[in-house]
Amino acid sequence: MTLTALSFTLLFVMGTMLVSIWQKLGLEKDIAVGTIRSAIQLLAVGYVLQFIFQAEHMIYVVLIIVFMIGVASWNAAKRGKGLPGLVWRIAVAILAMELLMMGILLGLHIIKATPQYIIPISGMTIGSAMVVSGLFINHLKHEMQQNKGEIETLLSLGATAQQAMQKVRARAVKFSMIPTIDGMKTVGLVQLPGMMTGMIIAGADPVIAVRYQILIVFSFTASAAITSMLLSMLIYRLFFTADLRLKLPGNVD
Repeated sequence: MTLTALSFTLLFVMGTMLVSIWQKLGLEKDIAVGTIRSAIQLLAVGYVLQFIFQAEHMIYVVLIIVFMIGVASWNAAKRGKGLPGLVWRIAVAILAMELLMMGILLGLHIIKATPQYIIPISGMTIGSAMVVSGLFINHLKHEMQQNKGEIETLLSLGATAQQAMQKVRARAVKFSMIPTIDGMKTVGLVQLPGMMTGMIIAGADPVIAVRYQILIVFSFTASAAITSMLLSMLIYRLFFTADLRLKLPGNVD
């Protein structure tokens, strides 16, 4: 695709902004900022990846994955503002997921141990883990507010924090997995995923493109489930004092 052809895609953005102005929705500023940021970020990433792919040093791969995990953790932690130590707990969950996923993919020679494979797949799985983390934290807070009485009753009867939170944690994990599971059920029927579509447009055999997309779908699902489950074990104690008194999310200090 030439730069001229790419520039024509701005017509979609301009059209959306004009509709926003016409309907007085107030979205034009956010759309403009988002358009500029996404373009700059993607172009910058393109040049960084070009350098890394040419250098072929694993230290650069490790650094960019650490950067991805840091940004993902910081962004997901916004859902739990006020919870101490939440960022590093999310980072630990995502890092553990990344090590497990890459260990399997590289150990079984499913993908090649090159930056061209490791970075894109890591980026997609870490991105999926970030979304799941945000959904889990948001729903966990909601569940705790809705079930405050039940949790405090269980605590008063001698239950541990883990026992009192078991059902709440399970519901939050299930909720965080809904988009991922729904996506699995409809992939190929309702939507043609981006990676597969990109490969086909680039001229790859559709069957080969589908194989890679299956790899991504399975990796997405596993990364989402692992991250959500690990996070449920790492953060539930943040909602309790040292003497097991419940701290509501809005009052956590």
